[in-house]
Amino acid sequence: MGFEIRKIGVIGAGQMGKGIAHVCALAGYDVALNDISQERIDAGIADVAAQMRRAVERGQIDAAAVEPALERISGAPAMADFADADLLIEAATEVEDLKRKILTELTQFVKPGAIISSNTSSISITRLAAVTGRPERFIGIHFMNPVPRMQLVELIRGIATDDVTFEETKAFVVKLGKTISVSEDFPAFIVNRILLPMINEAIYTLYEGVGSVDAIDTAMKLCLSVMQVLHEGLADSKYRPCPLLVKYVEAGWLGKKTQRGFYDYRSGTPVPTR
Repeated sequence: MGFEIRKIGVIGAGQMGKGIAHVCALAGYDVALNDISQERIDAGIADVAAQMRRAVERGQIDAAAVEPALERISGAPAMADFADADLLIEAATEVEDLKRKILTELTQFVKPGAIISSNTSSISITRLAAVTGRPERFIGIHFMNPVPRMQLVELIRGIATDDVTFEETKAFVVKLGKTISVSEDFPAFIVNRILLPMINEAIYTLYEGVGSVDAIDTAMKLCLSVMQVLHEGLADSKYRPCPLLVKYVEAGWLGKKTQRGFYDYRSGTPVPTR
């Protein structure tokens, strides 16, 4: 093929972006990490370092691998810093307008042969690819959270993604030591299309008083936005987000990071809110 992926650009130093940087650096790739401020980038890299050291304590990685991996991660405060990246992975919040804005800007700075991808868990790869002007070199790479510990990666081809891009991306994911699931470009792909209705149903059981929060302890962080994509994209009432979930999100009760969600974390001890 001639094209070799050596340097990875990651846009977004949040939970997913940090995890992607972590696994790429450990696999021997150079990583450039971008976010909206230098402070967020620095915090992201610090978190990667802390996660790697915890993984050493758990016996999951060799202590000798940590420093070389961390040296491979650098900050990329401007999109122009991605000029030498071979593979770009957009890992911003699951909001299509934001992703399209990032991808439109990014395309101006990356080299012609680079692969551009999105870590979206639900948004059409074909639509995102269209804004880049090079849809044949665009693909969906959906990592699961937490990235260092979750084995599965979904690969999603848009309508224009070419075979070379697909094969090069597959080789990259294999080098990370991950397992590939190939999905067609339908709303929420495979994993979330199956998982999210289960999670939404768990909240209905709470809403209807079937079980307590303690009895239905489940991770909800991306549920609402993905349910809305499913509901709009498939026009099926089974994907209607539970009103209780909508209410919690509207209240800003997003879980541990905001100190309230299905639990109230403000006292230091999680207390069910319902």
